[in-house]
Parts: sequence; C-alpha cells; structure tokens
Amino acid sequence: MKVLAIDTTSEVCGVAILDNENLIVENSLTNGLTHSENLMPLVKEALEKSRLTIKDINLVACCTGPGSFTGIRIGVASCKALCEVCNLKIAEVTSLESLAKNIENFCETKVTLIDARNNQCYMGIFDNEINLKEEYIADDINILIEKISKYSDITFIGNGAVLHKDLILSKISNAKFENNNLQNAYSCGLIGLKKYKLNELVTPDELLPNYLRKSQAERLKK
Repeated sequence: MKVLAIDTTSEVCGVAILDNENLIVENSLTNGLTHSENLMPLVKEALEKSRLTIKDINLVACCTGPGSFTGIRIGVASCKALCEVCNLKIAEVTSLESLAKNIENFCETKVTLIDARNNQCYMGIFDNEINLKEEYIADDINILIEKISKYSDITFIGNGAVLHKDLILSKISNAKFENNNLQNAYSCGLIGLKKYKLNELVTPDELLPNYLRKSQAERLKK
C-alpha cells in the first residue's frame, strides 16, 4: 500500500510517501514561498526520490485543517484535482489528529492545541489510539482548559500548547507536554492509512476544508 500524504495547513508545506507504515521519503519547506508554489514540486521530488510514479500510489492522505485558511484551501484543492484525474482513493485527515500522532508515549488523553490567535485555539481530545473523545472545538484557551480538566493523564501538543504552557500548568499541574510540536506529512499518512483500513474514505467531491471557525475577514464583515 503506497500512500501519498500532503499537509499544507501550517507554516510547513509537507509531503510524504509511505509503504504501509514505513516512511519512504518526506519533503518539507518553510522557505517563505506560498504553499501553492511549493506543493507540486515537492510531490514531484518525493516521487522521484522514491522511484515511483503517481500510478504507483494507492491512497492520498490529505490534511484538511484546521490551521492556515489559505494553506488549507491549497492542499484540499490540489488533492481533489490530483485524485479526480488519477482516480485515487482519499483519506481525510485533520491537523489535530495528525499532530496527536506525534505523541509516542502512552497516555490516556492526548490533547492537540493549535493557536488561532487572540487567545483562541483549535482543540482535539483523543485517547491513546487517536480516537476522538469529543467533538473538535475552537474557543478561548481558558474555556478549553476548563473543558480538559475533567480528564486524567494528559499530554499536550501543538503550538497552542507551547504558547499557553504556563497557563495550562497553573490549572493542570500534572500536565505533560510533547516536544515535537511541528506538523509533519508522515503522521498525516499514518492516520490516513488507519482510515483506509477502517474504510473511512471520501471522494474528491466529498473532500472539504475543515476550518472549525470563520476567517477573521468573515467575522469582521459580520
């Protein structure tokens, strides 16, 4: 099973190719160019490094957000077009569950916090196997911490966790924090493979951005 994973939802534009759970190649860029300039050259380079063609790919794992509104749109639109033209299966992966996969140590509760600015965060709460415990939420960090406090053995991950670490520790003294807080396409691919095995796939038409909240421009207009 060859998996092409694409994540453009953060400042990192990432592409990975997996053979089942084994990483063949991973490319990422944070060079200041827009993801629209980086993405397809990264895909081409990854295929060349792995000595594969797009015809060898069985599944595309697409990270759909939340995160950068522009980055999400670029990634989703590119995956939709690629899968439509090449007739590829798609696994829809959120950035919250992809990041949670970076937590390698066992814990009862894995919490992903992605900074959404102005004291707001996107949050996902998962068990050790990256199964969602509650619906995703975007809200003020103080409200999110209150919601989390009922859980035990919690490990936090994400740039929101880094930003609000002192506040979290003041409310949850035994909280743990993962050091690897950068999103990566390999984790996206692993979650995509899991969804393939569970037959949780989508068509290109069904693949949609996962913003969790309206953009700042839309909020200000309202």
